[in-house]
Amino acid sequence: MSDFTAPSRRLRGVCFGAGYFSRFHADAWRRIPGVEIVATVDRDLGRAQELAAQLGLPASAAGTDLAAALDAAQPDFLDVIAPPDTHLAAVRLAAARRLAVICQKPLAPDWTGAVAVVAAARQAGIRFMVHENFRWQPWYRELRRRLDAGALGELFSISARVRLGDGWPDDAYLARQPFFRTMPRLFVYETGIHFLDTFRFLGGEIVSVHARLQRRNPGIAGEDAAQIVCGFASGATAILDASRFNESDAADPRHTFATVRLDGRRGHLELDAEGRLDFKPLGQPTRPLDYPHPRHGFAGDSVFAAQSHFVERLRDGGAFETDGDDYLRTTALMEACYRSHASGQVVALDRNPPHFS
Repeated sequence: MSDFTAPSRRLRGVCFGAGYFSRFHADAWRRIPGVEIVATVDRDLGRAQELAAQLGLPASAAGTDLAAALDAAQPDFLDVIAPPDTHLAAVRLAAARRLAVICQKPLAPDWTGAVAVVAAARQAGIRFMVHENFRWQPWYRELRRRLDAGALGELFSISARVRLGDGWPDDAYLARQPFFRTMPRLFVYETGIHFLDTFRFLGGEIVSVHARLQRRNPGIAGEDAAQIVCGFASGATAILDASRFNESDAADPRHTFATVRLDGRRGHLELDAEGRLDFKPLGQPTRPLDYPHPRHGFAGDSVFAAQSHFVERLRDGGAFETDGDDYLRTTALMEACYRSHASGQVVALDRNPPHFS
């Protein structure tokens, strides 16, 4: 395995996948010091070449064969941005070459596949991080800092309201992510999992879920709305009330993706659709919180923050916040939501860290 710790050593990466979201990865990699992407791979050569051009690479750096690209480029890490059904094969190729991996979510089409992806990395002993960028949105980092500082005291509840409004037209999702239309599991699998992970980041481990899911646009295959109640081990509760069908009044609902409120023993913290945070101690006036929340990149530049964390932990050898085993906990919550909806019952989860070997 490569030695990532030498401070003067540039880290070389290969991007696998050149779809819609790859532009945010590329923009972030270009701004992280000491990192260079040396090749791009996609099953569509034209898209791989477009991504290479965005990264300032020649067309010859783009290809369609991941194994050949890895052998030719001899990188230090692989950035997996391709669809979930390609992740296991990609991670196995990286593992065979002792490369570090940062892998987009969802990890796989189903639970068994997700476990196999994490197992492939673990068994090879390679560094593996899930590119779960929502917890890196600056407002959630600030909320976490305020919680750690004791601003709310005991946390009582988290409520998140999502109204993206991109799912109601007859041609919903075609322009940006057309594969959304045929996915049998859509909202919780693709979007809700971000909020489940963010709830864990803010409130700790979740031990129960109760979910009700709906398909409001009859032209798509999967659910596009959800109401999910999560019970924390601490006794706190989180509620996600979400719809991709119905609209928000926000100018850009995809900036924060949600409005969020945290209630605690000492007051509440609230996030609006523009990224503004307010703190209201009980019995005192509301006051705005001053913190940096840029408009550049995706959702407060959270992709840059997530990928910077990946590089920093490669450099210092520290643990990733969203390593494979940790993200299987979030994936287990997502799967529990579907079981809860199917049964109409609350689904309990193990209070102890699960064993996924």
